[in-house]
Amino acid sequence: MTNSSKVNASNSHLTTSENSSVPITARIALMLPRYSRYGGVEQFGYRLSAWLAERGAAVDFLCARQEVEAPSGVRVLSVGRPRLSKRAKMDFFARKVEEMRLAGDYDCAISLGKTLNQDILRVGGAPLREFWRYSETALPAGPLRWLKSLRRKLSPAGRLSQEIEDQQYHSGCKIVANSHFVRDRILNAYPQLKAEEIEIIYNRPDLTRYHPPKREESLAARADLGIAPGQLAVGLATSNYLLKGTGPLIQALAQLPENYHLFIAGGRGHSQYDSLAKRLRVAGRVHFLGKVDDMPRFYRALDIFTLPSFYDACSNAVLEALASGLPTLSSASNGSSFFLPPENVVSNPGDSAALAETLLRLTPQALENRERDERPGFNWPTDIKAGMEGFTAVVEEFLAR
Repeated sequence: MTNSSKVNASNSHLTTSENSSVPITARIALMLPRYSRYGGVEQFGYRLSAWLAERGAAVDFLCARQEVEAPSGVRVLSVGRPRLSKRAKMDFFARKVEEMRLAGDYDCAISLGKTLNQDILRVGGAPLREFWRYSETALPAGPLRWLKSLRRKLSPAGRLSQEIEDQQYHSGCKIVANSHFVRDRILNAYPQLKAEEIEIIYNRPDLTRYHPPKREESLAARADLGIAPGQLAVGLATSNYLLKGTGPLIQALAQLPENYHLFIAGGRGHSQYDSLAKRLRVAGRVHFLGKVDDMPRFYRALDIFTLPSFYDACSNAVLEALASGLPTLSSASNGSSFFLPPENVVSNPGDSAALAETLLRLTPQALENRERDERPGFNWPTDIKAGMEGFTAVVEEFLAR
């Protein structure tokens, strides 16, 4: 839920210290199928491994596949990824990682995914039943949504995932949610848990990469994307077009003046959205960029950022956009909407009229930002736990206990 009393835009940058003076002398295991820097939970896992190693911990990252080189002090141990069914792969990973966890005799084992045993469970998504409930609303009511729901319920991988989740949430381990929204989804799925038992630690963007740009930096980034001076650039970042509300956003674009253009970073296979844009006569105003490696430059080019997601635990993209000084719109079913004022949050991400209305309301602020020497920053609330420092405090508390 949005908490506007804690969050406001101002001329100061979104800043907070992530320096810890207390060294961590412990053997720590992190567990997640992929060791990568692509994907929200993967990026968190990579940063956490580096952060803990920098503070003196001996870090092993137990995974199925390593996709990037590990930083100093991090040892990646891969169990491999055999050519099996989705359920069999999940079962293989969970069992092999459990064997490695027991053999490693770690002081603290931190799970970022589906594992059989752990000391700390960091939930960066939601219980599967809750995710299904929200995400299925991205489909129109009727046979298509019903069939999607049925396939999920009959899926062997889905059933195994729920079995592992049930074990995790009944295990008595320390649970950390990455937003109030996720905490509430956990409590809805597992009412035997108590709210005070679940720690909330928000993500925090890498502020060395994401910060308000100067005017000349924005102009250069806009030129790279071919944005004409009179165009108003609205941005979306997603690898899941359906879930993140791409359709309703294109419909909203059709209700806006012709100088509004939509730039979409990430994803592939957008033919159905090309067809939608053509039907609505906005094809020339919708730009699919594919995978964008330089996301800070993408945010510099934009005037407004949007994420009308049907489900997002705590979108990093929204936090990165805020850190980059952008007026931002999101949906109530996104955990990072906590940081937005209520008027920038749409209750129904499928309501294209509400999206268009909100974009029009954000336009004066966007145009004012263009004329500044530097965009205004964002005040990070000081009364919430966030980032690597917040998560490290949970680890230190566990180790001390």
